[in-house]
Amino acid sequence: MALVSEDEGMHYEGYCIRPPSEADSILLQVTLGCSHNRCTFCGTYRDKRFRIKDDRIILNDILYAARHMQNEDRLFLMDGDALIIPQPRLMWILERIREHLPWVKRVGAYANVKSIKMKSVEELRQLRQTNLGILYYGVETGDDDIRTAIHKGSTAANCIEMGRRVKEAGIRLSATVLLGIGGRENSLRHARATGELLSAMDPDFVGALTVMLIPGTPLYQDCVNGTFELPDEAGLLRELREMIANTHLSRGYFFSNHASNYLPVKAKLPSGKQKALDLIDAALRGEVGLKPEWMRAL
Repeated sequence: MALVSEDEGMHYEGYCIRPPSEADSILLQVTLGCSHNRCTFCGTYRDKRFRIKDDRIILNDILYAARHMQNEDRLFLMDGDALIIPQPRLMWILERIREHLPWVKRVGAYANVKSIKMKSVEELRQLRQTNLGILYYGVETGDDDIRTAIHKGSTAANCIEMGRRVKEAGIRLSATVLLGIGGRENSLRHARATGELLSAMDPDFVGALTVMLIPGTPLYQDCVNGTFELPDEAGLLRELREMIANTHLSRGYFFSNHASNYLPVKAKLPSGKQKALDLIDAALRGEVGLKPEWMRAL
């Protein structure tokens, strides 16, 4: 396989994102965009048509990382849902990572219902054995009416089933949920349904982000048209409280420490639930300061 120049660096295309917990990871872009790319709130990949990158480019980036990134022991596969890559090709990528970056202890990637559904439990186990250690799963909400409205393309039941499949394969599961996605009117309904979904799925981690209205997205236009209204700061805190109160994990962490959130919370469930609820109550009483608007971002 002919390689491109060894001195060109990593071949990133377009706007790239990764989870907060992968801030110190090697970022290897193996796909462009998102195979779904229809969620009404998301503007991340609107400038990209989905495709899997050329193996030659991927291998070149792995070799570049082997020369220049020997201090990073985790690697994250971008873009939106690298798990969608067909099994033989994804195994090839993971094997090349293990061959050339033997110090990497864990590989992570984003996932959605569609990409998980394309993999059997046995195939997921094969990926786990080749160092895929965590999947970041875009759950958003447990309310089916809201899932339909935001074009998630799957039901809450499908979402739970695919999350359980990941856990059965021995891969750590980090579920992402969205504060505010139900709007002001459906805020607490969304919170309760999402807590129930998370309880049924029992992920290892939950990461709560707050919806940021992005110009050019359908949800932003709904807000302009007056058909969607975000809860205010107090409403978002009440929603977060309701969600945590209704989330029952056997053993896991609930985080709201993303830059989009007004109040950072880190709770080990079930033991730390009450402490998290008490913190939110104190914030609602004005006893704990919230992040100023200018500091919030995606």
